[in-house]
Amino acid sequence: MANGEKDPWYQCQRCTNCCKWEGDVVLADGEVERIAEFLEMPLYQFVKDFTRLRDNRQGLSLVDKEGTSECIMLDGVDCRLQAVKPFQCTGFPNRWNFENWREACEAIPAPRPVVS
Repeated sequence: MANGEKDPWYQCQRCTNCCKWEGDVVLADGEVERIAEFLEMPLYQFVKDFTRLRDNRQGLSLVDKEGTSECIMLDGVDCRLQAVKPFQCTGFPNRWNFENWREACEAIPAPRPVVS
């Protein structure tokens, strides 16, 4: 559901609501290795402790904090992975979103970044 060039661009306000929605935080190719390295963990240990098989069985997803739908990497209002966040996380809401996302997301319209 990517926005087109004429659609508004949204600036994240770090409300963390997107970090608490149910669903998969998809880990794309190379992200598991990059995150494990960033966390200074052996790859196997990161996969064992922080990932699960996605609902569609097509790869890995970050796990939720036990008993919640909150991302395991959310620490208060900060993401432990801010420097290496999964592509899915960096793309919301401008590269993808879903029906009624504005009801929970506090992102504000902003000038579209210039890509050089």
